[in-house]
Amino acid sequence: MMTPEQTDFRVGVIKPVECIKEGWALIKDQYWLFFGLTIVAMLLGGAVPIVLLGPMMVGLFLCLFEKQGRRPFEFGLLFKGFDQFVPGLIVTAIKVVPILIIVLPFYFIMFATMMATMPRGQASPDEMSRFLISFYSIEMIFVIVVMVVSIGVEIFFMFAYPLVADRKLSGLDAVKLSIKAGKANFGGMLGLLVLNALLSFLGIFLCFVGAYLYLPIAFASQAVAYRRVFPESQQTFASPPPPPASWA
Repeated sequence: MMTPEQTDFRVGVIKPVECIKEGWALIKDQYWLFFGLTIVAMLLGGAVPIVLLGPMMVGLFLCLFEKQGRRPFEFGLLFKGFDQFVPGLIVTAIKVVPILIIVLPFYFIMFATMMATMPRGQASPDEMSRFLISFYSIEMIFVIVVMVVSIGVEIFFMFAYPLVADRKLSGLDAVKLSIKAGKANFGGMLGLLVLNALLSFLGIFLCFVGAYLYLPIAFASQAVAYRRVFPESQQTFASPPPPPASWA
């Protein structure tokens, strides 16, 4: 098993538009396979979020890395993420902490504000109108806060699951190295995450279907970004043995 000290990473190699283009080129010939892999990973990972999300994400990146290496794989490879169940679980648990610390207090403040401003008894149309405007304004602010916090956290955790899948790091080591690589490539990662968020948001206007259709491309772009920062290790796959002396 590798340690963070044995795993170097590159800096300044993430170009958001190029990563998305390369991500699409990576999966377009097997798009529906990766669409199925992504949807299954998201559904199962969301069924028991903290417990199952880790192995599902690790499995999804295993499939993407096999595709990058032009190696054949089957749908069942998605579930090989369970071979790294504990590291995946640790990454998810650590990743959730900063989101909960920031989002939960804001949620309670929003709820308390709505309860305090809610009209009591027979409300006039003007009172109800003011309450609805206040309600939707606070809700919009909450959505923006969640989005900003999620993107901020994802910058530092985006490489954690791939590192578990690719380098077989422990959960804690994967998080540490992902944070280091995220800080060193902050601008490129921020650009990629914001661009993916905007394209997913545009997909919402297609009755939400477009957002789901874009998900495989978003994950593929992250795999491309990861491989740019962490080139494929020579230790990942054993070198073939030399030919017998009689072949010389």
